[in-house]
Amino acid sequence: MTGKLTIVGIGPGSESLLTPMASKALTDAQLVVGYKPYIDSLGFVLTDQNVVANGMTSEVARARVAVEKALAGERVAVVSSGDAGIYAMGSLVYEMLAFYDWKPTDPLEVVMVPGITAAISCASLVGTPLGHDSCTISLSDLLTPWDLIERRIAAAAAADFAITFYNPRSRRRQQHIITAQKILLEHRDASTPVAIVKDAYRDEQLITLSTLGEFTDCEFGMTAAVIIGNSQSYMYGDKIITPRGYNHKYDYQDGGVKAGQQRGRSLNTAVGEA
Repeated sequence: MTGKLTIVGIGPGSESLLTPMASKALTDAQLVVGYKPYIDSLGFVLTDQNVVANGMTSEVARARVAVEKALAGERVAVVSSGDAGIYAMGSLVYEMLAFYDWKPTDPLEVVMVPGITAAISCASLVGTPLGHDSCTISLSDLLTPWDLIERRIAAAAAADFAITFYNPRSRRRQQHIITAQKILLEHRDASTPVAIVKDAYRDEQLITLSTLGEFTDCEFGMTAAVIIGNSQSYMYGDKIITPRGYNHKYDYQDGGVKAGQQRGRSLNTAVGEA
């Protein structure tokens, strides 16, 4: 038998945001492997599939059983919330495949199914905070040294990226988000808008709007994402707008090109200089 291993991003947990591709991968699977709360959330699509579900810190065990069963000829789906390739099971499953000496030319077919990741789902609820260049940074130091995370925060802050923080705070990690805030305040104003989105598109969804100077006083934990605007971001009602830059080149009144600018050409930053 020739197995198939599908690594499936199931989105934020809402049935309406599970993609048709992901749904088909799950219904086609003989075995579904995942973190128990994610498996539980898929009751609307799972039928008679065998299931391997376990808890946090068991990711290696899940990857190993998925790869072994697929290599033995089963159709296996490994599930992750959001997108399986972003802070999720995708990279670990591929590492496990390499550990078992699987090669892309081997008979076992391996497929990644994209899902709607936390940064995108959370941002959609609060406007366009990621409307320009942005990045994601996890504040969990379980697998990444904290000094490296600090350097990444500083680099993103200096480059004026809008930033989505994953795993922003836990019972054990109370200080990391405070340190991140201090680094960011060295590069952008305390009034910079911030959105804290907990459990996006789930029954427990909670949205809190704040500022860079005050957001750490809000209540949030591991199931929240914290989105920090860049230096150009601003509040518009209950939404955060991060402009793409069209206002620098185009007149919003008539859609024409501003004096000194050209359509399809690099932005002329010298316009308006003395």
